[in-house]
Amino acid sequence: MSNISTEGGMSTVDAAEIAKFSRLSAEWWDPDGRMAPLHRINPPRLTFIRDAVCRRLGRNSRSLDCFTSLRVIDIGCGAGLLCEPLARLGADVVGIDPSVSNIEAARLHARRGDLLIDYRCGSAEDVSANERFDVVLAMEVVEHVANVGIFVRRCASMLRPGGILIAATLNRNWKSFALAIVGAEYVLRWLPRGTHDWNRFVTPDEFRSHLRDSGLTVSDQSGLVYSPIADRWRLSADMDVNYMIAAVETDPV
Repeated sequence: MSNISTEGGMSTVDAAEIAKFSRLSAEWWDPDGRMAPLHRINPPRLTFIRDAVCRRLGRNSRSLDCFTSLRVIDIGCGAGLLCEPLARLGADVVGIDPSVSNIEAARLHARRGDLLIDYRCGSAEDVSANERFDVVLAMEVVEHVANVGIFVRRCASMLRPGGILIAATLNRNWKSFALAIVGAEYVLRWLPRGTHDWNRFVTPDEFRSHLRDSGLTVSDQSGLVYSPIADRWRLSADMDVNYMIAAVETDPV
């Protein structure tokens, strides 16, 4: 949940955003704490990631080691809520986040679970230009970066041939303001006030445009909606608020 990348000397890292999430790092792994929304949203996020990757790479999504030999990077990984389950599926995982305390929390938790995950403190521009990945994740990161276009181009540049970029972010409309800002931060208090800036939300059309500019084409997409009766998140065709997009290299004409 952090920032990321540079182009022509311009960094997309936003120091205020990093500091905000560093203060919360101690609570990352408490499913009933301030990060409870991420714990609740993780199952459908993982389902979308697993299925999109397996379709792209011809893997069996029902296999417990369906990510074996795949190199994955989670940009803005926080304390590793996605890195750990992906490592358990067999992936070689790199988790990178600009917050020192987030990375320290991630490393500690991984050691406790006997998981080998390459956690790094930094941002996308700190990843070597020679490193390539089968899967690049930018989950709940896009709405926190300083320049979305630069960020997406940097993510695209990390892909191996045949790889896949998967991002999750928030749409920008009246509904997202009502639910993601007013509802989540002020009414339900799922998130601390000020967690999100509605002006930084990105519409699906805007995000697809950035992907096209980076030479990528959308391969999968889904909304994420919360059911108050079931008290759980699920995948949905409704992309009005939370949504995820998977993209692959555009085939040459």
